[in-house]
Amino acid sequence: MGIHDEDVARVREATDIVAVISEYVQLKRVGRRWQGLCPFHAEKTPSFSVNAEMGVYHCFGCKASGDAITFLREVEHADFVEVVERLAARSGIALRYTSPGEGVDRQKRGKLIEALEQAVEWYHQRLLTAPDAGQARGYLRHRGYDGDVVRQYKLGWAPDDWDMLAADLGVGADKGMSAQVFSDAGLGFRNKGGRIQDSFRARLLFPIFDAGGKPVGFGGRVLPGGEGPKYKNSVDNAVYRKSRILYGLNWAKQDIVNAGEVIVCEGYTDVIGFAQAGISRAVATCGTALTEEHVRVLRRYAPRIVLAFDADSAGQTAAERFSQWEHAFELEVAVADLPPGADPGDLAQSDPERLVAAVSQAVDFMDFRINRVLGDADLSTVKGQVRAGERAARLVAEHPNPEIRDKYLVAVADRCSVSADHLRGVVADVRRRGRRRASGPPADEAPHPADAGHEPSGDHSAFGPSGDHSPSVSPAPNNVERQVLWLAANEPGAVWPEIVPEMFHHPLYRGVFEALLEYPDMDTLLAEADGEVTALMRELVVEEDDGLGPSPPRQEVVMAILLYESAQRELAYLERQARAGTADDDLLRRVASLKKAMDQLRESEWEPEQARALLELLRTGV
Repeated sequence: MGIHDEDVARVREATDIVAVISEYVQLKRVGRRWQGLCPFHAEKTPSFSVNAEMGVYHCFGCKASGDAITFLREVEHADFVEVVERLAARSGIALRYTSPGEGVDRQKRGKLIEALEQAVEWYHQRLLTAPDAGQARGYLRHRGYDGDVVRQYKLGWAPDDWDMLAADLGVGADKGMSAQVFSDAGLGFRNKGGRIQDSFRARLLFPIFDAGGKPVGFGGRVLPGGEGPKYKNSVDNAVYRKSRILYGLNWAKQDIVNAGEVIVCEGYTDVIGFAQAGISRAVATCGTALTEEHVRVLRRYAPRIVLAFDADSAGQTAAERFSQWEHAFELEVAVADLPPGADPGDLAQSDPERLVAAVSQAVDFMDFRINRVLGDADLSTVKGQVRAGERAARLVAEHPNPEIRDKYLVAVADRCSVSADHLRGVVADVRRRGRRRASGPPADEAPHPADAGHEPSGDHSAFGPSGDHSPSVSPAPNNVERQVLWLAANEPGAVWPEIVPEMFHHPLYRGVFEALLEYPDMDTLLAEADGEVTALMRELVVEEDDGLGPSPPRQEVVMAILLYESAQRELAYLERQARAGTADDDLLRRVASLKKAMDQLRESEWEPEQARALLELLRTGV
């Protein structure tokens, strides 16, 4: 799929390459050519030359060359179609696509971007001029943000009103914005009364832009003393995916490329704080943990990532992934030397020099974790030395490179005065146990209930009375119930609508599924649901798909096994009733029907038709 070659050629011919490059490089005419300092490598004497007639550039220093499309792709790190579309818009050229649906999709995205652009400007002007934004302006002044900062980042204010944005943009009016576009852009929704309502109310807004500078969403912060969760972010849609978008990348990308390093923070104010301290290469995740998609994006710009957030938290949630990402993407990951509990945004105001030093003195990620373990240990005794060494060795075991592991082990052994061979044995044992856990059914084959290693338990019916459950018992990380929850969180269309919370045996899993049904969107769930529920949901939304992704056959097998296990518990409950002498003809018929349907499901190797037959039996009780 792409753009017709003839249209790409028309765009090349119509584009003024000197005008395009002059937006990034100061060019000076020398004879028939234009010259300037190359944007792709550091130089003091101009070696970058542009031929306007031929529409090409060439650097005699680093040998970079190409046309206007190539230049924008390199300097903006943008994809081919996006660049051609931008240049076509400048020249008024209508593009044709090789796939009919692609043109429609891009038109839809264009409408959403246009809607977001209008919203960004509307919210921004509210902050600058509206009387009701006075408290927000005062809060920004208190944070050290002057008018220049507000304008640079296009900060905005969402008034405490149900539909002021929708009304001013003319949503639903003949000459205004369609309600569908308004909703699809994440700007509002239709409430239970059927009325269009704004998504953000009484919040300071940080517009979120993609790498090319187009608005794709918002992060809304409640003011001190306000109601609701501290932050509310746009929901994922056709132009915004929080697992991929990084706040500030549009402003920081050139500095990131020049420095060969990117700083990753937790919040919007942290990015702004770094810029105020003179460090303009910081970005932030948008209400989610750093994902592999984020890392893939960042690796296009720089080979080194400096983490400038709670590294203890990072160590708990994604430590092993960081080690894997370092190896897979040839990355260097470091941790900024921030004071304990320090917030980069606040530190930028109170001690900007300390913030700069925190980045310049960043420590390798594995070194940071080992230093934390050994720093908290009692190395004055032999027992303390051995324990600390073994704990550090378990961290080292996560690294996929054996040579790097061994170098760390030798250093740890020296610091703890223990044998390096002993620590090598600890690492070997950890990795051996990890391989055993990883073995089992292939990724494309769902687990078989008969091999799951558990029998139906709990004196309850899947759809009837429940016995005692212990929420403190941690459920198995990869069982079928968790797989269904992963689908419900990440591929909700894959979960059969007839699936109900009572089909989940573990109370925490049942609670998570109930929350998914109860709350209107993921942001609200994470902000308002029970702590245990939100903790598990945060894991589910960043986990790899484990082969479940867009793969209907595998998804249907998982549904079938969930139903089978639910039927197992129902059958056990009915059989206990029969043994207790309370059986009647209806109960015995139900036992026979369940057994027959379960046998047919297994014999069919989890065919959806047989699974739905069992589902109907469970639902109706026939």
